Amino acid sequence: MTYEVPVAPGEKAEVETTTGSTEEGWPMWEVFVRARRGISHVHVGSLHAPDPETALENARDVYTRRGEGVSIWVVPSTEVHAFEPEAAVEYVEANEKVYRLATTYDIPEEVGQM
Repeated sequence: MTYEVPVAPGEKAEVETTTGSTEEGWPMWEVFVRARRGISHVHVGSLHAPDPETALENARDVYTRRGEGVSIWVVPSTEVHAFEPEAAVEYVEANEKVYRLATTYDIPEEVGQM
């Protein structure tokens, strides 16, 4: 996809990208950082960049400039899918399967303590 990006007042440069972009400028990227090995990546913010390589470089410079992370993920914002908080009730109710909890079962006395 080709689109124009303002580079200076009155000037425009064409930029090609394979990710979704807006007509107004570079696409938005969501940034996830893992602080140290063994823990999950955490969303730390967003940024605009023309391509994944530039997004990674910018994320490194902006979000890990003091060595806060050992791993960075950048994901096009258009590829992040979520449900609204109002819909959370439906998701929670769909996953409420009490038969999975040990507390829902009676243990016969002959079994003893488990």
